[in-house]
Formats: sequence, C-alpha cells, structure tokens
Amino acid sequence: MEQQIKIIEKVKAVRKIHKRMGGKKLHGKLLPEFENEGIKCGRDKFFDILRSENMLVSYRKRFVKTTQGNHKYKKHPNLIQDLVISRSEQVWVSDITYIRTKEGFMYLFLITDAYSKQIMGWELSDNLKTINAIKALRMAIKNRKYPERELIHHSDRGFQYCNPAYVEVLEKNNIAISMTTKYDPYENAIAERVNGILKTEYEIGDGFVGHRDAKREIKYAIWLYNIDRPHLGCKGLV
Repeated sequence: MEQQIKIIEKVKAVRKIHKRMGGKKLHGKLLPEFENEGIKCGRDKFFDILRSENMLVSYRKRFVKTTQGNHKYKKHPNLIQDLVISRSEQVWVSDITYIRTKEGFMYLFLITDAYSKQIMGWELSDNLKTINAIKALRMAIKNRKYPERELIHHSDRGFQYCNPAYVEVLEKNNIAISMTTKYDPYENAIAERVNGILKTEYEIGDGFVGHRDAKREIKYAIWLYNIDRPHLGCKGLV
C-alpha cells in the first residue's frame, strides 16, 4: 500500500505539468525513478493502479476541417508511402489544427520531424493564410541540426502547402515535396497524431480567454512536448 501511495504521488507530480499524459508515457517517464527507489511496478500493475484510482485518461475526438484542397495549385506525389523512416531530418510532416478561444478560432501550423517526433516549427494565427505556414516552415528550417541531410516535406494537399510561395521556400532549401494522394488523415498520420497529443495531453484545443492567452500557453505546451515528454519508439535525435 505504501508503494502504491508513492506511485500515485509521482503520477500526480507529473500530471501537474503534463495534465493528460497517458499511462504508457507516464510509466516510461517514471520507470527510472521507480528503479532508483527500488519500486517494482511493471506496466500492467501500473495501469491497474491508475485504474483503481480513476486516473486513466479518456480521449475526446472533435474535428474541424482545416484542409481546403479545391484550388488551382499544383499537387505533388506522395514520396513517403513505402519509405522506411530511420533518422531525424529525413521526413518532416506538416499540418494545421484549430484552437478555440472566446475571441474566435485560431489555427496552429505545425511542422514535426517524423522520426524524432520533435516539433521543428510552428505558428499560431487567427487565419489560414499561406504566410503563416511559411513562418512555421522558416522556423523549422532555422532549427535544423543536420542541414546537409536530404529532407522530404510531407503534407496534405491544402492550398497553403501547394501555394507557389510555400513551394519556393522548400525548393530554395533543397527540400523535396511530398503530399497525400487523397484527403485522408491516415496518409498524414504522424502529423494528425501530434495534433491529437497537444490537444488531449496538454488541453490546448479550447478554453482560452483570448489570442494572447492561447499563444502563451501553446508555446509552453510545445516546449514541454519537445523537452520533457517521452516519445515511444524513439531513442532521440540521431
């Protein structure tokens, strides 16, 4: 019983920061502490404890369509369909997700490294203009650690990513262009997953008073996601 109390205290400490972190991530994050303190708690036992304390996370799915693919711009083929992603800065995935505030919707433009799951660039805006996608892209390019590596930029077929101004930035930086072949979220699953993590674990989807409040909290959430959150199946930036 004493051991279970310690485990619950540690879970509560993590969730003060990572408010809705799921059980697998929690166990992975806390496992080094368990080992240092001689606490024996495998994943199944850990989930049993969370369940007994009503601390399992339930996920909510809500969708607002942000992709507008009915446009005149050129659409590019899917270059990553059968690609094995084995290193950082091999593939970047891009997407846009909505943020609800009391002042109206905002839109979060994200670029994520498909291997490390690090958010490389982002921009929050009250509109869906291409310039915001470009700002996120320029931040990602600035944050590159391996600029000599061949890199593919993958996105849906939204007008922002097909816009010649956006394509020009990619081409000037020798980044290959890849796009989904259909308007199917499964073709851009990593980007969709990152959107979901930010909304469910860090609760950035709604509830903000205004745009300034949203930007401050989202900036902090992205910092936590990149720096302090464990990513399953990834051993780091290599």
